[in-house]
Amino acid sequence: MAKGLPPFLPFLYPQQRSASILSGLSDNSGAYHKKIRRGRGPSSGKGKTSGRGQKGQKAHGKVPRGFNGGQTPDEVVHGIRGFENQFSVDMKPLNLVKVQSWVEQGRLDPSKPITVRELVKSRCIHGVQDGVKLLAKGSEKITSPLNIIVSRASASAIAAIEAAGGSVTTRYYTPFAIKRITHGETDPIHSLQSRIDVGGQSETSAYPKRLPDPTGRKDIEYYRDPAHRGYLSYQLDEGQGPSLFFKTPGTGNLVAKRVKKKAASGAENRLW
Repeated sequence: MAKGLPPFLPFLYPQQRSASILSGLSDNSGAYHKKIRRGRGPSSGKGKTSGRGQKGQKAHGKVPRGFNGGQTPDEVVHGIRGFENQFSVDMKPLNLVKVQSWVEQGRLDPSKPITVRELVKSRCIHGVQDGVKLLAKGSEKITSPLNIIVSRASASAIAAIEAAGGSVTTRYYTPFAIKRITHGETDPIHSLQSRIDVGGQSETSAYPKRLPDPTGRKDIEYYRDPAHRGYLSYQLDEGQGPSLFFKTPGTGNLVAKRVKKKAASGAENRLW
């Protein structure tokens, strides 16, 4: 502190800085690249033609992407091959080895159901689009009984979780529902058609948005299949298949067929 100056006027004190430190400040190597200045003389290496060469369309202007010298474009001659599957879904893969690692670190609670909300909140997964699929990589490391609720699960992952005393339930999600779940606006488990037992009924009325159920045939058939541990499998009777189109052999109305056949045989014996 300078002598003779009052202590309540700090802006009058002379600042002291180390000039050697300030002069040595610089960015890390490769942090940025200098902009190439073109057309600034031959000594720069990019003078005169500025790296474009002499004459021609590329030197005089821009060339459109895919331009082939004026002849018929290749995509017109040969056509555009392949297609984009409009029914494909973008499932986020989730391996069992990562789930077990998160449980051991205390980032996931194995005593509570593990849903999309817990997985995203704990940063176990990120960038979820259409749902989460559980895979069996590292299944030999599963030691905790887990109750996992995801969009889809492989047969090996289901077998590994159930062998450890846990359970797997697959249920339907939409991209908008996943966003609402992560924001705390939708129940991640229960919907109007769900009968998922998680050791206590969730208060769905506490959420402003309702979790949707599937409306497409493929989605309904997937979540009606007990092999997939679908949450709609309770709708099937004993011996009934999950398909909405093909009937399970032996489940048709056999009584009506017998009555119809008997009536037809009686009509043949009539004289008039």
